[in-house]
Amino acid sequence: MTIYLNGHYMPIEDAKISVLDRGFIFGDGVYEVIPVYSRKAFRLPEHLKRLQHSLDGIKLANPHSDAEWTGLIGELIARNAAEDQYLYLHITRGVAKRDHAFPNPPVTPTVFMMSSPLLTPPAELLHSGIACVTAPDNRWLRCDIKAIALLPNVLLRQMAVDAGCAETILIRDNSFMTEGAASNIFVVKNGKLLAPPKDNLMLPGITYDVVLELAAANGIPHEVRRIAVAEVFDADELLLTSSTKEVLAITRLDGKPVGAGKPGALFARLHALYQDFKRDVMRAA
Repeated sequence: MTIYLNGHYMPIEDAKISVLDRGFIFGDGVYEVIPVYSRKAFRLPEHLKRLQHSLDGIKLANPHSDAEWTGLIGELIARNAAEDQYLYLHITRGVAKRDHAFPNPPVTPTVFMMSSPLLTPPAELLHSGIACVTAPDNRWLRCDIKAIALLPNVLLRQMAVDAGCAETILIRDNSFMTEGAASNIFVVKNGKLLAPPKDNLMLPGITYDVVLELAAANGIPHEVRRIAVAEVFDADELLLTSSTKEVLAITRLDGKPVGAGKPGALFARLHALYQDFKRDVMRAA
């Protein structure tokens, strides 16, 4: 694996950062994940826009222009073997003495990128669907920032792992659903696709956008609004989306079947539409 660190491409084994890096000390940084299909970064402008939103959210100047990012990302893709990859971008405020306040004057940010093979969900998961659990959303109020300080998400995902499940669906204030620990969640009821709104309580997913665009382009009824916790448990179908998981059906929730307990008709349609979109648009971009 070839990675990028602070202006240099190198084997990942050779990468080193200071123990005083604020990402290590404080979790003071942001990240971004970009899928790559047939060596083409998917929706790179949208990903860079989301990265800029995260950087703005923590008051950290972007170390590169969009054109510079495009060149660096293209080179990293070329230096790694897989045709389909997912890129991880990681930017911290840099190396400074330990002080909660920002370094003054500012120090040079740490910029790290790596590539891993992008593997699609196996056929058995598409056939059976996945099981999830629910938990209170006890994270902070700026979930729209893709911050590297992910301990709450780690603990919430581990709840699913400990229960033998794939993901934890998060419920805010015992009232409404926000998202998964590392995914977006859709509800299907009476043929309508329901999506939680993009706000400070959820990460604005790029795959989330694609699914809503596919619904709009193909006459699938859909609505973006707060989704009450009762609607989650009364859903005919539940869907999970992410850059690496694409679209998956959730067929069990908290040990009980969702709807008929198997992937439903709207999942099948959206998954097929997504695969067509991946073939015709993502790989041709």
